[in-house]
Amino acid sequence: MSNLEKILEVMRSLRDPENGCPWDLEQDFSSIAPYTIEEAYEVADAIERDNMQDLRDELGDLLFQVVFHARMAEEAGHFDFDDVATALADKMIRRHPHVFGSDAERAAGAQEGSWEQIKEAERTEDGDRSDRSAMAGVARALPALKRAQLLGKRAGRVGFDWRDRKGVRDKIHEELNELEEAVGTRDVADMEEEFGDVLFAVVNMARHLDIDPEKALTSANYKFERRFRDMELAVIADGKRFRDFNMESLNRQWRAAKKRVG
Repeated sequence: MSNLEKILEVMRSLRDPENGCPWDLEQDFSSIAPYTIEEAYEVADAIERDNMQDLRDELGDLLFQVVFHARMAEEAGHFDFDDVATALADKMIRRHPHVFGSDAERAAGAQEGSWEQIKEAERTEDGDRSDRSAMAGVARALPALKRAQLLGKRAGRVGFDWRDRKGVRDKIHEELNELEEAVGTRDVADMEEEFGDVLFAVVNMARHLDIDPEKALTSANYKFERRFRDMELAVIADGKRFRDFNMESLNRQWRAAKKRVG
């Protein structure tokens, strides 16, 4: 028995109606979905920390999520793990004509934009199930920053985009002004809407700069946490607490932490 067959058998045992695990038996696609997303983030975290042992373990956890969903689908008569693997292999071959295609396609090499063109053709071939919008296929469950990035990219691909960064910058200023107006009304719904527009415009600036906004914000989070922890240690070393400092003093502590830890 291969290792893959072994994990598939483990999953079958966990979902066995008579002798399986009560918790696993209670689960459905909706209840498992948050764990699937969580495991994907843990994979990304292991990569960020450059910890290969953790990456191995987290990839295993993510694979188990795929096995779990496939098993539930098999029980319902929809598809099984083999169908998932077959569909994936077929899709990768179809989307890489420069590797698996004809002699002419391989000779031509990778063509810019071909991946999206092939995906668009796939959506068209889906018939009645296909959403013909340029926005089709941008999953709603994606992190908001990533989804905003992809929506902007899709719109830009059909010509609805700013010509340069200056246009995006002007849009950011416009949205900031509208946010200020909303703040003046003290209407929470208006403030939330305008704040969202600011974020969406900022994400489009990242797209024009060819920056991944999710990665940029993740790095900023790590940097803030690293500096704040260093500042905390300095405050504790002085035998004091944050409340013993005014904001001006804390800003001096912050600037010192930036110099120490970058």
